[in-house]
Amino acid sequence: MFGATGMVGQGVVRECLLAADVESVVAVGRSSAGVSDPKLREVRRPDLFDLAGVAELSGVDACFFCLGVPSSGMSEADYTRVTHDLTLYVASVLDPSAVFVYVSGQGADRTEKGRVMWARVRGRTENALLDGPLDAYILRPGYIQPRHGARSKVALYRTMYRVTSVLYPLLRLVLRDHITTTETVGRAMLALARGGGADTRVLNSPEMNALAR
Repeated sequence: MFGATGMVGQGVVRECLLAADVESVVAVGRSSAGVSDPKLREVRRPDLFDLAGVAELSGVDACFFCLGVPSSGMSEADYTRVTHDLTLYVASVLDPSAVFVYVSGQGADRTEKGRVMWARVRGRTENALLDGPLDAYILRPGYIQPRHGARSKVALYRTMYRVTSVLYPLLRLVLRDHITTTETVGRAMLALARGGGADTRVLNSPEMNALAR
C-alpha cells in the first residue's frame, strides 16, 4: 500500500484491515499512517525511490498505489517525477505475479498529447503500467466522497468536502454511479486483487461501484 496517509489511501487501508481474507497490509511511506492494527505493518522510507532491501515487498499478492499530489504550482518535470517515475519504480520492484492497482483520475489523457499537463502525465503513467509485465488495473474516479473519517491532506479540499458532505445524498441521487466513496474504492481494489473478473483494465466510477457491490 502506497499513499496510506492520503484521503483515498485511508479508506483503502480501512477496507483491507476489515477484510477477513487479508492476512497483512504493508503500508510504505515517509510518515506513519496513524493506524494501530495487528494486521498492519509500516515501512517508513525518507526516499521512496530507494526500496532496495525492503523484504516486506517480496511475495505480496497486490500493490494498491494511492499516492498522488495536486499538480497546481508544479512544473511538468516535478509532477512527472512524483506521478510517473515513482509509480513505475515501485512497479519495477514488485514480484511479476502481483496485481497492481493504480489510482489515476477522470480525464487522464492516454494520447499523451493534450494541453492539460496533469492529464498527459497520468495518461503516460497508465500506458506504461498497462504495457508492463504486471497484472495492472487503472482506477479513474471522478468525485470521491470520504467515508469513515478519511480526510484529505489538502486544506482546500477538506473545506470542499465539508460542504459537499451535506449535499452528498442529492449528488448520489442525481449522478448515481458517476460518483463513488473511499469505502467503495477500497472494496473495488480488493475485488481486483481477488481476481474479481473486471471486464476492463481501466475502471471509471460506474465500473468501480459495480465491482465493489
